[in-house]
Amino acid sequence: MSRRCSITGKGVQVGNNVSHANNKTRRRFLPNLQETSLLSDILGQSVRLRLTTAAIRTIEHNGGLDAFLLDTSNSKLTVDAVRLKRRIASAKAKRAAHA
Repeated sequence: MSRRCSITGKGVQVGNNVSHANNKTRRRFLPNLQETSLLSDILGQSVRLRLTTAAIRTIEHNGGLDAFLLDTSNSKLTVDAVRLKRRIASAKAKRAAHA
């Protein structure tokens, strides 16, 4: 399982540890990933995703998973997120056709 956010695509960054003597050794900055279950109102079920805490806050700020995915362009989403967005959009279209 990769250390990458399912929505934003944020991953591991690299840099240096710099000591007091100015010695530089390579290090990794890991994203704060959390395994979360978000409720999709349109699909009527919860979706398990591995997200960064910043992505969780962004999703909640934008009104939930469905609203966030439908408002975000595909170029800013990962492949898994685009696949989930298509599922949500088709379920929304089905629901609108029955109403």
